[in-house]
Parts: sequence; structure tokens; C-alpha cells
Amino acid sequence: MSDAMHATATYSQETSASAATIWAFFEAVTDWKDWNAGVYSCALDGPFIQGTWMTMVLPDQEVIRSQLVEVNEPNGFTDETRLGDITVRVRHEISALPNGNHSIAYTIDVVGEGAKDICDQVSSDFPDVLRALVARAESAESK
Repeated sequence: MSDAMHATATYSQETSASAATIWAFFEAVTDWKDWNAGVYSCALDGPFIQGTWMTMVLPDQEVIRSQLVEVNEPNGFTDETRLGDITVRVRHEISALPNGNHSIAYTIDVVGEGAKDICDQVSSDFPDVLRALVARAESAESK
């Protein structure tokens, strides 16, 4: 597959927060807007399990429909969005580190025409989102 048809990128952030705390933030989809500036609102059509659809409204009011295609509590989940012939998958992964901390990694994988541009656009705020998630998770544990 040519580079024009496939792109991927990974961003990660270390945190002292527990996997359970991070997972709780992942599952609380309606609260994503509180720590992700790229989300105006988000709602699940059912439980946080594989196969469930979610509707995300972006700040510009664009509506995105995605499906949870993998849910592996407390290690992570993957959502998939289809935009015509383009498929965008984002893996949200929690990994234990040898120092007792955890790594939260977001990996985006885009397949379709213009994949690199879409990958760059969708993931442009991932570093900020991860920093905000870590701050919220660590603050929740310090209370």
C-alpha cells in the first residue's frame, strides 16, 4: 500500500495514575469534553463494549460516528471511524512501566486516499489531549 493510502502515528504520555483511574476516564465517554478540547460532546449507544457505536460532536458541530471495535479493560480500546472509503482507527492503550507508572499511548492508523493528511489532522491535538488526561487522572488520585 502506498504512503498516500496509509499513515500511522503514535503519541504517548507517562503518568503516575493507576490503570484503573485512566480506564475510568476512558469509559466516562460523556465526560471526554472535560479533558479533550477537540470534543464538544460524546455519547455511547450502549455499554462500553466491543461493537457499541458512539456519536462525537466536534467543537465546530461536525458529527462523527465511530464504533468500538476492540475493548480490553483495563489495557485499552480501539475505535473505528469510516469516512467514505477512508478508515480511521485509534487505539488508546494503557501500559505498566517498570518504574511503577503507566504509559498512555494513542496510535492512529488511517487507510484511504489522503491518509497522511487525515492522520496529521486528526492526531494534531493528541499530545495536548494526553497531557490533559494525565493531569485529570493524577488530580483525581490525589484527592
